[in-house]
Amino acid sequence: MVATCSAARIAGTCHATHAKAPRASHSQPLSSRVAALNAPCLTGLRRIASPRESRDFAVSVRSSARVAMAAAGSAASRRELPFSKYQGIGNDFILVDNRHSSEPLVSQEEAARLCDRNFGVGGDGVIFLLPGAQGADYSMRIFNSDGSEPEMCGNGIRCLARFIADATNSQGTQTISISTLAGVMQAHMRADGQVRVDMGEPILAPALIPTLLPATSPEGAVVRAPLEVDGVTWQVTCVSMGNPHCITFSSSASPEGLDVASIDLHRIGPMFENHPAFPARTNTEFVEVISRNELRMRVWERGAGPTLACGTGTCALVVAAVLEGRAERSCLVHLPGGPLEIEWREEDNRIHMTGPADLVFAGTVVL
Repeated sequence: MVATCSAARIAGTCHATHAKAPRASHSQPLSSRVAALNAPCLTGLRRIASPRESRDFAVSVRSSARVAMAAAGSAASRRELPFSKYQGIGNDFILVDNRHSSEPLVSQEEAARLCDRNFGVGGDGVIFLLPGAQGADYSMRIFNSDGSEPEMCGNGIRCLARFIADATNSQGTQTISISTLAGVMQAHMRADGQVRVDMGEPILAPALIPTLLPATSPEGAVVRAPLEVDGVTWQVTCVSMGNPHCITFSSSASPEGLDVASIDLHRIGPMFENHPAFPARTNTEFVEVISRNELRMRVWERGAGPTLACGTGTCALVVAAVLEGRAERSCLVHLPGGPLEIEWREEDNRIHMTGPADLVFAGTVVL
C-alpha cells in the first residue's frame, strides 16, 4: 500500500542542526522556516507499508522514481532534493539520481546531515547514480553517514542496481555494469528479485589493503596475525575488497572462537577502526563459525559504525575464513539484518555476492 504524507504531517522530522540558529516564525511556510534553520526537511513522502509481502509494490513506485529522477536537475537550484530510500538486509541508503552531472548534488557535510536518524532522512549513507565511466553503464559514489567517502559498498551497489531497474521500469533478468572507486562491478538482476554482484578479486598484499601489519603467510597475506587492541591479543586476517577489512575469529580472551553476540561494538569498534596498523582506518568484522558453510558476523564499518549488514565485509570474511582453513568457498553468512550468499570462485579468484535490495519510500527533502 502506498500512502502520501504532506509536509505538515511530517513536520516533526524537521529540526535545527545548530543550537544557536535564528528563531523562525511559525506563521512562515515550512520550507522558509527550514531554510532559516539550515536543516534538512522532508516535503513529500511515499511510504511502502510492507515491501516484502509482494514484488508488485515496486511497480507502483516506478513512476514516482522516474519523476524524481527527471526533476533532480531543476530541483537542485531550489535546494530541494528528490530521493529514494532503499535497504539491503537492513543496510539503508538515500539514493539520488545524479546522471546529469559527474559531481554529487550533495556535499559531504549535507550527506552527513541527511543520514542523521533524528534530524534528517536517516541512513547509513547517500549514494549517487552518476553518468557511466570506465566503459560502464553507470557510475556510483557514496558518502558515509559521517560524510567520509568509501571506495565501494556491497549492499549499496545492490540497492543502486535495484534503483536503476525500478526507475527504468526494467523487469526480469538483466546485467548492469557500475563504475566505482574500487573498479567496475557487474550487478545481475535475478528473476526472483535477488541481486547478484560480481565483486571482483580480493586484495591481500598488505601495502594495498592498506595495513602496516607484516605478511604472515607464504603467499604474502596477513593471516592470523596478532593485533593488540584494548589489552587483548586478537588474531586478525586483513583483506581489501577495494576498501580495507580486518577480520577476526578469535582472541586471547576467546581462543576457541568468538561469541559475536557478546561483542561490545560501540566500545571496541572505534579502537579497531582507528588503530595505527591501518593508515586509512579499517572496517572490522567479528565472526563466529557455525559450520564449514555457515558463518555469523557483526561489523563495525569505517565511517558508519555498527550497521545491520556490510556487503564488502561479508565477502572479505569468507576470504579470511578460507585462508584460515575455517570454511569452504561458498558460504551463507548471517548478519543482524539478514543472510547473504557468498561464493569465492577458485577458477577465476572472483567473489560473487547475492542478496536482496528493496525500496522503502521515495520523497523530496529541502536541504
